[in-house]
Amino acid sequence: MEVSVIANRERDLFINEQIRANEVMVIGPNGEQLGVKPIKDALTLASYAGFDLVLISPNANPKVCKIMDYNKFKYESKKKQKENMKKQRENNLEMKEYRLSVAIDVHDFDTRVRNASKYLEKGHRVKATIRFRGREMAHPELGREVLLRFADTLSDIAELEQKPKMDGRFMSIILAPKKEK
Repeated sequence: MEVSVIANRERDLFINEQIRANEVMVIGPNGEQLGVKPIKDALTLASYAGFDLVLISPNANPKVCKIMDYNKFKYESKKKQKENMKKQRENNLEMKEYRLSVAIDVHDFDTRVRNASKYLEKGHRVKATIRFRGREMAHPELGREVLLRFADTLSDIAELEQKPKMDGRFMSIILAPKKEK
């Protein structure tokens, strides 16, 4: 039966007595190299300094350990990870498309506005599109009015990111949630 030490979940770093090596290269708390030392001497140095001995490079020969405050290191790495996730979420916002028509009924319009406002409140962007059919192509100003009315109705929670733009038989606008101050 083989017994193995389970590493900490934070990048599988071994600390203090978990390190299984005879000699290690020791790096001080300020980044200075203290040289190759037996593991007991390295642990003694770390405890005198009031820090932990953390194995940072297990594949090197000799293994490299650093004297640092491990809990502070974990805290800062979690903080960095949260910040990266936040930036990633900001970049990966979804866009929902709502189809309108030139002759849209009041209740249909209100329903789409209500659904779009819920989506905008979650922080996502909204694209409103009108498809012109048949003779509606002769009057694109009617579609522009509907899109601008849609944007105006949502103006308290959204700002116009892209003005009405014609693309073939389609005209669309993009609304983004207002930035909180």
